[in-house]
Amino acid sequence: MRRLILALAMIWAGFGAAAQELSALARLVPQESRIEATQDGTVRLSLALSQPVPWRVRVMADPPRLVMDFREVDWQGIGGIAHPGLPDLRAGVFRPGWSRLVAELPGPMLVAEAGMVTEGATRVEVELHPADAAAFAEKAAAPEPPGWALPPPADVPRPPAPGSGALVVVLDPGHGGIDPGAERDGATEAALVLGFARELKEALLRQGGFTVVMTREEDVFVPLETRISIARAAGAHVFLSLHADALAEGEAVGATVYTLSDDASDRAAQTLAERHDRADLLAGVDLTEQDDLVAGVLMDMARTETVPRVERLSAALVTAIKAAGLRMHRHPHQEAGFSVLKSPDIPSALLELGFLSSARDLARLQDAAWRAKMAAAIVAGLKDWAAKDAVLSGMAGQ
Repeated sequence: MRRLILALAMIWAGFGAAAQELSALARLVPQESRIEATQDGTVRLSLALSQPVPWRVRVMADPPRLVMDFREVDWQGIGGIAHPGLPDLRAGVFRPGWSRLVAELPGPMLVAEAGMVTEGATRVEVELHPADAAAFAEKAAAPEPPGWALPPPADVPRPPAPGSGALVVVLDPGHGGIDPGAERDGATEAALVLGFARELKEALLRQGGFTVVMTREEDVFVPLETRISIARAAGAHVFLSLHADALAEGEAVGATVYTLSDDASDRAAQTLAERHDRADLLAGVDLTEQDDLVAGVLMDMARTETVPRVERLSAALVTAIKAAGLRMHRHPHQEAGFSVLKSPDIPSALLELGFLSSARDLARLQDAAWRAKMAAAIVAGLKDWAAKDAVLSGMAGQ
């Protein structure tokens, strides 16, 4: 049996000649994959693949997790191999051309062995041993290769020329790729909001007077900080993040508009904000420095000007959605510390179209007629907000 110890070399060597010979397409064979744990805390992960692909492996902290990147793997069936040793597995597209598998670890652990068997059936095998906190922290702190941690800059259109009159709307379909978001009855939040974002984009363009940019056009993972960067690069006048989460903590039904606040409106709003940030962390993106950077940029002058505009934006959206006869949450406007809303100079809101924890909301999201009404309501809300904002901004500048 021939074992190619590719993983550790690939982390820093740009995948070398041996990796370049491997095919870029593979699929998981779940029935031949397994996880084993021993009494001494050792965990062994064995992934059967249809063919070899370039790959790499590393550990990351906060929370402790194993992160494995592969050149295009279809992860269908990965949930079936979960084991108490690695109970939480998630996988999907991390960046164009690359898939990511993330496994939360029970505590600090290090990769003792990692290799790919390519003779006969292809198998990736990783053995993890318990480690002390200091050794784990040192290994987890190893820097990423330059340009790897975040996807390349998005291809966004140039901002419209001054005086063009077009309102630049950035639509942000939440989640994607390795982060499917909430799930219910085979439906994923990432897919539902992406489909709705495409329909809303068409509705805005048909209305006229709007330039629309999307933070993702397909099922890929886009870090929160990158979503904000896309909005800034596009010269956004408004940023609208679209979601359809689930709240196991209690009954939640109907659309809800969230805006930024350091203090959440209630525990459910705080839970959603924490969950969104946690999704980025689990996917392998460190928000710490970004949050520090954003905090430094949130100057008093920018917030003083933007906060009332955001309040008017949320009010316009709530009014338009209610006017269309669409179901809203009993508290239609709430506040929470969503990182994706932290651009200080771009009016931003997060719209929960509904909650997948509600069967009724899921049925609405899957109903084309309901989606068309919701899209029309959002268009009306944005038009109303833009008209009033232009007048009030002009008065403020006098």
